[in-house]
Amino acid sequence: MRTDLIRKTALTFAGVAATAGGIAGPALAAHAAPTHATTASMQADRGSDRKSHGERELNVRYEAQPNFYYCGPAATRNALSVQGKNIDVDAMAKEMGTTEAGTNSINDITPVLNKETGTKNAYRSVEIRDNKADRKQTDKLRTDIVRTIDDGRAVVANIAGTATDTDGTTHSFEGGHYISVVGYTDNGKIVTIADSANPNHASYRMSVDNLADWIATRGYSAAS
Repeated sequence: MRTDLIRKTALTFAGVAATAGGIAGPALAAHAAPTHATTASMQADRGSDRKSHGERELNVRYEAQPNFYYCGPAATRNALSVQGKNIDVDAMAKEMGTTEAGTNSINDITPVLNKETGTKNAYRSVEIRDNKADRKQTDKLRTDIVRTIDDGRAVVANIAGTATDTDGTTHSFEGGHYISVVGYTDNGKIVTIADSANPNHASYRMSVDNLADWIATRGYSAAS
């Protein structure tokens, strides 16, 4: 697996710019929100993890990212919160090498997930190298999400471009972004996303097909 897949991004006044080239790249959220923001749908006091036949959703102690370039650390913090961990995003940003250009690749996220999970090989990075995910890559993503969530952990994904959720709302991050995948229904055909970019859209559902294409040219971190 390549670990030097870096996409350089130029900043604009909007905080995001189009990028070109490279398989994995930095992620920048265009609409960062104040840290410690929560929404009722994502708070830990929802109750215990819900699991039934063909579906599961984990508890997330949601926090929005504190600035436009902290989506990598924020997505990782939200993902680790389902394990009951509360890790400072500044400390994680330092470990990931996050700068105002973002976090370079999913390969910078996976070691932090392993360290904080307490198991060296708990997570692995998976790349979707093509511009659009094929059926094999999409099926693997679905299997990886179900396995990871059934193990009580969340998936972190590096995405870019525009995708539409199950409510018909579009989510656009042309410069790239990181999200957490914290649940699934219909045996993984629909997934639940925790998004640190905007607490008003902290949680939404998306087909795994759309998510796979959103990840295309980048990658995700899932259970080994």
